[in-house]
Amino acid sequence: MERFQFGKSNKIILSIAVILTIIGYVIMGTGDSVISPIILVIAYVILFPLGIMIGFMKKNKE
Repeated sequence: MERFQFGKSNKIILSIAVILTIIGYVIMGTGDSVISPIILVIAYVILFPLGIMIGFMKKNKE
């Protein structure tokens, strides 16, 4: 079994997810209760799993 390693695309997507998470919490701290949950859902539900799984998807194609 090969060991999974993060590639460049994984790191970029995970970095964007971390930045969006920070932005979402900062916006939540200002009192906005509409935009911040949307940003956090995008980061947690879409970008974090995509950043982790994109390496597995590339390996399956090869």
